[in-house]
Amino acid sequence: MRRFTQLFNELDSTTRTVEKLRALERYFETAEPADAAWGLYFLTGRKIKRAVNTRLLREWVIAVTGLPGWLVEESYDAVGDLAEALSLLLPVEGRPSDLPLHQIVAERILPLRDLSVEEQQRLVTDTWRLLDARQRLVWHKLIMGEFRVGVAATLVARALAKVAGVPAAEMSHRLMGHWEPTPEDYRALLGGGADLESVARPYPFFLAHPLESPLHELGEIGEWQAEWKWDGIRAQVIHRQQQVLVWSRGEELVTDRFPEIRDVGRLLPDGTVLDGEILAWQGDLPLPFAVLQRRIGRKTVGAKLLAEAPVALMAYDIMEFAGQDIRNQPLRQRRRLLEDLVAQLKLPALRISPTVTAASWGELEETRGEARERVVEGLMLKRADSEYGVGRPRGTWWKWKIAPLSVDAVLIYAQRGSGRRASLYTDYTFGVWHEGELVPVAKAYSGLTDEEIAEVDAFVRQNTLERFGPVRVVRPELVFELHFEGIQPSKRHKSGLAVRFPRMARWRKDKQPADADTLEMMQSLARVHAGLQHPSE
Repeated sequence: MRRFTQLFNELDSTTRTVEKLRALERYFETAEPADAAWGLYFLTGRKIKRAVNTRLLREWVIAVTGLPGWLVEESYDAVGDLAEALSLLLPVEGRPSDLPLHQIVAERILPLRDLSVEEQQRLVTDTWRLLDARQRLVWHKLIMGEFRVGVAATLVARALAKVAGVPAAEMSHRLMGHWEPTPEDYRALLGGGADLESVARPYPFFLAHPLESPLHELGEIGEWQAEWKWDGIRAQVIHRQQQVLVWSRGEELVTDRFPEIRDVGRLLPDGTVLDGEILAWQGDLPLPFAVLQRRIGRKTVGAKLLAEAPVALMAYDIMEFAGQDIRNQPLRQRRRLLEDLVAQLKLPALRISPTVTAASWGELEETRGEARERVVEGLMLKRADSEYGVGRPRGTWWKWKIAPLSVDAVLIYAQRGSGRRASLYTDYTFGVWHEGELVPVAKAYSGLTDEEIAEVDAFVRQNTLERFGPVRVVRPELVFELHFEGIQPSKRHKSGLAVRFPRMARWRKDKQPADADTLEMMQSLARVHAGLQHPSE
């Protein structure tokens, strides 16, 4: 536990990738396999379900410290992170524990969920006495299911690859799919044991960067393949040794949630892996993402929902064929193979992402203007000679999205951020006008500079009207231009609307609250986005 806590502190104290990488390498080089396995488990984003109620944790801190409840809540509000606030409130006692991480997990985390409240309290208070303040912080995050640290899974894979002496792409592949936090699986990950060559294992997804440079700097248009950027769920469909699996980009097995895609997989030749997008699809057109959302959270899908929200796989790459990894073949060659396969199968639920042809970059830019009416997000640009890579390297795949939707809205609620922003009000709720009142329509926390965040934070502190737990109601004076990727009706929201990926584009200091947009305007925008009316209406 001492070594894992030290790693957490090292990762949390720097933003430099090279320093994070060295810290990870040192950990994997020195940690015992039993500890390293659990460390890897948590560092790659896997979590143990919350083991104890956070309300009870507050009550037990009050019992141990004798502090009044209001002071505990105020401390949480000031710190912004419950795990850290509780750690700071507990008495400063004890030295760093030498108990290994795997023992802490086995004896002081996993059993918690099955204990009575009294037994939980005894185990928790006993563990507090064993750990120092920094170790308590990490332990709190683990038992609350909220352990996060600023490293990407690809960086963890790079560090582990260095220790194992294998290419980072190979380690990323080994980490995909199912493995357990055991010494045996950890050793197998390092050594590439046969048990990791599972027929169910997907490949790491290849991701694109947003287009950053002028089109002409990409070279000749003939060197690139353009296709529409679809708005769905990225997925791999695997058919190996008569097993069919559908993996999401989040490494979640979703085979049973999309039986139409599973049936496609059954008809693929054995030893085939396709990459594509699961889309809500009917006839020859994609349906809005809101239709697909009805399927996302369901583990089983009934006949009614299958009929109302049908799906198809829009395939745009093939990574394995006849049992052979073909990711190193050029895209143009993989594309021909994919086209032949889709043409032979002729399945309604399997489509191939059509290429978008143009004689010049200017002509392609004009075609991109059709994206919104096609219910797509823009274009993908891929070098015709590119291999299928790992992660998000620059230069071979670009996403060229259309301009986002926008609205001017008023800041009405604020909440503290997390991590380094835990002491600042950085998470905001925005409203638009409806019948003389501001109705909340979006939450956003990205897009401002550090200087702007400090300025808004000061405004929030000086203009708080009410408090509801960690949320402050602020004087409605600040106007921001929000950008978002989509908008659709929603019964879950007070406004009746839900926006996708909202972010702050700029602080409109030139506008007064009365200049903000209306709910009626946003409702019209939602109808246009859903294709129910023409933008000119």
